[in-house]
Amino acid sequence: TDGGRNLSLDSIPMGLPMSDPSAWTTAMNNLGMAPMGMTGQPLLPDFDPALGMMTGIPPINPMMPGLGIVPPPIPPDMPAVKEIIHCKSCTLFPPNPHLPPPATRSRPPGCKTVFVGGLPENATEQIIMEVFEQCGDRKSKKNFCHIRFAEEFIVDKALYLSGYRIRLGSSTDKKDTGRLHVDFAQARDDLYEWECKQRMLAREERHRRRLEEERFRPPSPPPVVHYSDHECSIVAEKLKDDTKFLEAIQTLLTWIERGEVNRRTANNFYSMIQSANSHVRRLVNEKAAHEKEMEEAKEKFKLALSGILVQFEQIVAVYHSASKQKAWDHFTKAQRKNISVWCKQAEEIRNIHNDELMGIRREEEMEMSDEEIEDPSEMKETEESALVSQVEALKEENDSLRWQLDAYRNEVELLKQEQGKASRDEDTTKEQQMKLLQQALQGMQKHLLKVQDEYKKREAELEKVKEDKLKIETLLENLKEQESSTSRVCACSQEKECPVEKTLSHSPVKSEREVLLVGIISTFLHVHPFGASIEYICSYLQRLDSKICTAEVEVLMTRLHNTFRQELSGVGASLEKRWKFCGFDGLKMT
Repeated sequence: TDGGRNLSLDSIPMGLPMSDPSAWTTAMNNLGMAPMGMTGQPLLPDFDPALGMMTGIPPINPMMPGLGIVPPPIPPDMPAVKEIIHCKSCTLFPPNPHLPPPATRSRPPGCKTVFVGGLPENATEQIIMEVFEQCGDRKSKKNFCHIRFAEEFIVDKALYLSGYRIRLGSSTDKKDTGRLHVDFAQARDDLYEWECKQRMLAREERHRRRLEEERFRPPSPPPVVHYSDHECSIVAEKLKDDTKFLEAIQTLLTWIERGEVNRRTANNFYSMIQSANSHVRRLVNEKAAHEKEMEEAKEKFKLALSGILVQFEQIVAVYHSASKQKAWDHFTKAQRKNISVWCKQAEEIRNIHNDELMGIRREEEMEMSDEEIEDPSEMKETEESALVSQVEALKEENDSLRWQLDAYRNEVELLKQEQGKASRDEDTTKEQQMKLLQQALQGMQKHLLKVQDEYKKREAELEKVKEDKLKIETLLENLKEQESSTSRVCACSQEKECPVEKTLSHSPVKSEREVLLVGIISTFLHVHPFGASIEYICSYLQRLDSKICTAEVEVLMTRLHNTFRQELSGVGASLEKRWKFCGFDGLKMT
């Protein structure tokens, strides 16, 4: 902000002399800058920066580097005003403001050197120093010189003086006058410094990127120690700990891949592998616990979704009841429009949630497909329930469509009444509305017919399912009769061969209920040739009668050793007891 020589105090090696304070004040006032003296005091206490707008130059910030003297871009229709600058040994006269600005070449990168031409013949280096302040690499006898500055933005200040006429003292001799021409000059030193600066910036950018990549690079894993008896004992202890198992198993895998297994270390490696195998059951239990949590979360979500659907159904029912003629006639057109829009939105959201809930149920049905194959009656029941729910949904949709039809009919009737009362000018618009409403009504009727057809198809499917259910029940009764007959035949044969066992106390089957259980268990085990566990058999029986207990079934099957046989299958932890049907072999033996 300081004028004159104060510009070179803050690392700015260029300034303009102030031999005439009034001329300097006028020049800076035209630039929109507050004129400052040599001591830092303002030359004009009442200076207003807005006065610079009178000359067409907006006020600029003098604190911006390189813009202390250089004016901002000037509009082409407003010429810049430059004042006379007085120095100690010379005077600078501004060019004609109506002439175009002096042409300059394109600025080379890192330019700090300017070419100054048009100097008087008698100009000395001291005079040029007064004008450009600390300049002058060299001066030739052809009235020009090259000036190299310390900073690049000083070049902009020097270009401001281009076009000025210079006069040495008060002489009017031709050798003491000239017209300054300041232009960019291309110097090797400037280009070298600029290239060095660019290389330094590139190095800094590469270094910054390298640091950034290293910061985001994941740390490398720790090295695996070499095998030794001491390290083997440490890894064996870690394998027994659940928290350190992952680290230890990685070390064990690396040792085996390196080829550390030999005759001497085979026992140690076998013990470590055995310890790793002991974690299988723990992992299976963890997986089962997580699956249980997932099932509980699914159940919670399903319950919450069903509650939301119930609330949606109530809201839709409110809209439908409001759409009936009792309440619909009392609403205005705007209110009816809002109610119909809200009803459509609620139905769409309800259908989306209903589809989501049906998708969850379908997934559960697919997961339970194995159990459904084993129990066809239950599969038919689920299908029947699904069909019933679909039929109910179709009924609700049918009712909603009927309500909408009633609403459309009411609206058509209202439009007809309004059409009779309205003037002839509104006939065309009413006819168009009537046509649109009739088209909508026809579309709704078609949709209603489709829904009714689908409803009839669903009812036919439901009847077929009921017939299939009756057939399955008759087949089950026939099977029960066959089992009872076979049990009677077996009892008769036993009475013939062993007359001592005719009494009721020594008979293995003591009641008709046990006979039915034996028949059902025989049929169940007959379709499972590889046998089944007692829990699996009891789960099947409890679907028929929830009062059946495991101990009762097991006691009954142990009494009938010629009909049922217990075998052990599996090895070690997977050892399992299975019951098999051996009635055909037992019949031959007895």
